[in-house]
Amino acid sequence: MEDQLEGLTTLFTEFYYWVTVAVMFLIHAGFMLYEAGVARRKNVQHTVLKNLLLIPVVTLGFFFFGWWIYFAFTNGPGLSGGLNIEEAEFAYPWSDVMGPNMQDRINGVFWAAFLLFSWTAASIVSGSIVERARVGGFLILAALIGSVTWIIDASWGWHPEGWMVQIMGYHDAYASGVIHAIAGGMALGVLIVLGPRIGKFGADGSIRTIRPHNIWLVAVGIFLIYTGFWGFYVACNIPIIDIDASEEGTFFSATNIYLMPTTLSAITFNFITSLSGGLLAGYLISRGDLFWTFSGGLAGIIAASAGNDLYHPMQAFIIAIVGVVIAYKLHYYVERRFRIDDVVGAVAVHGYAGVVGLVIAGFMLWGYPAAAATEEGLAWFTTPDGDPAVNPIGNILGALIMFGVLGFLPGYGMAKLLNRFGLLRVPHAVEAAGLDTHDSADVYPYFQHRETDFEEIERTDVLAMSAAGVNEPAGSRAVDGRETT
Repeated sequence: MEDQLEGLTTLFTEFYYWVTVAVMFLIHAGFMLYEAGVARRKNVQHTVLKNLLLIPVVTLGFFFFGWWIYFAFTNGPGLSGGLNIEEAEFAYPWSDVMGPNMQDRINGVFWAAFLLFSWTAASIVSGSIVERARVGGFLILAALIGSVTWIIDASWGWHPEGWMVQIMGYHDAYASGVIHAIAGGMALGVLIVLGPRIGKFGADGSIRTIRPHNIWLVAVGIFLIYTGFWGFYVACNIPIIDIDASEEGTFFSATNIYLMPTTLSAITFNFITSLSGGLLAGYLISRGDLFWTFSGGLAGIIAASAGNDLYHPMQAFIIAIVGVVIAYKLHYYVERRFRIDDVVGAVAVHGYAGVVGLVIAGFMLWGYPAAAATEEGLAWFTTPDGDPAVNPIGNILGALIMFGVLGFLPGYGMAKLLNRFGLLRVPHAVEAAGLDTHDSADVYPYFQHRETDFEEIERTDVLAMSAAGVNEPAGSRAVDGRETT
């Protein structure tokens, strides 16, 4: 870099994304603490292990093929062309820029920012299946969403040249759909196959509450997630770029992921107001339940995220409230109607809130440019300048694609396959004894264990299932005289 201004811009951009990666690490730490706090004492270390191991598994997959998918699949299933092989050449794992390279300072930090998004998607699924899923089965699911399906949806709907953006006018600035809705959809598909924890539902149809073992871990975890989301939001922006394509002058600005102008001030206003609206709605709708107040703050951010680059702060506040109320109501309806045991409410907080946010953004931002047009006449709806325009149809269909096509269907299909080979759920006896029992010591060795009423219910249900001939999860077996986990 011979020009000083160019050098400063490049180094600033490199450092900008490096900082976002460091801050986003807090999201993963937060999810791990959050899940560990929600899990019962006998399952804490198993829960932590899942979150630790997804890091190497997802990272390797994302390095070898996930990053390439993002740039190669923008045209979708042949809707606006074929694979962008030439554009994606630099993302091959053997490329010169996929490692130390003095001629490219941006690819590594940008890759890492997207990698942290991948960890987030996998962690969302992890929280929903706590206390009965096998580590190996979960890691296969984590690799699927973290290195394949979410990055396909990002290529389609989170790239300025993605077919969903260019044809449908899809807008999802801070990933209500491309991360949260897809992860919520996958979690729901897996949960249907996985089944509830033993004792969660009574024979009379009653729903039993299984309390978190440590609410303080939950509190610290959720606040780390809130903090990490600052890095998440900032990583979704381009920090400085000339957005004036004409020859008449220059106009430098920050942009969203679609290279449309926004500011850090805008997302600061809207992040804080959507968090506030979500916390308030969670507290009121749950009548003061601490867990749902925490979760409401997160769901509020997620509901407003699709349009938080353009919303007025009070719009973000109200949209957060609407998203939380709908997510909360749907969570308990689905739990009662379909006996879905979602331990941390991930399907509601991420999936339902994300879908609601996408639908609302399609209406609220109707007519705004989604991105600069790559080809004339390609978009369903256009602005007066000929660019693809944000519209309700594009965002509603986009929500269905994210939650259903790329989230629910792959999750359900892979869970069925894993279950067929006994890789999805631990045996009933292991679940009742605790997933830490055979492989790990007590997580609190210096504190006397005091059995809760629920553990007696759990043992009784295991005996009742055995007497009734209820089958163990497929493939359950004993190794060295003990059940496998």
